[in-house]
Amino acid sequence: MSDTINQSNEFNALQLKGKIAELQEQILAVHPRMPTLLREIHTLLKSDPTNITLLDEDDISIIVSGLKKQTQVEISQATLKTSAKKLSKVTLDDL
Repeated sequence: MSDTINQSNEFNALQLKGKIAELQEQILAVHPRMPTLLREIHTLLKSDPTNITLLDEDDISIIVSGLKKQTQVEISQATLKTSAKKLSKVTLDDL
């Protein structure tokens, strides 16, 4: 039974990789099939969330690029805020 599950996971992972490669091509061509590919990738990831751990940075980047292009949304960069209190002004009451 575990062999069947492993084969199913491997098939899903291969299917996911194929969809991501196709998505990359569609992003470059701005193809009308892109929304369908994004939906299929979402469905595959939702059916087996462990697949996300198998993706490398490039695959995730391609998916994010497709989502940004499809939704016409730009993702902002995180900014670091500095602490308002300096270490020299920290008292025991602050801890």
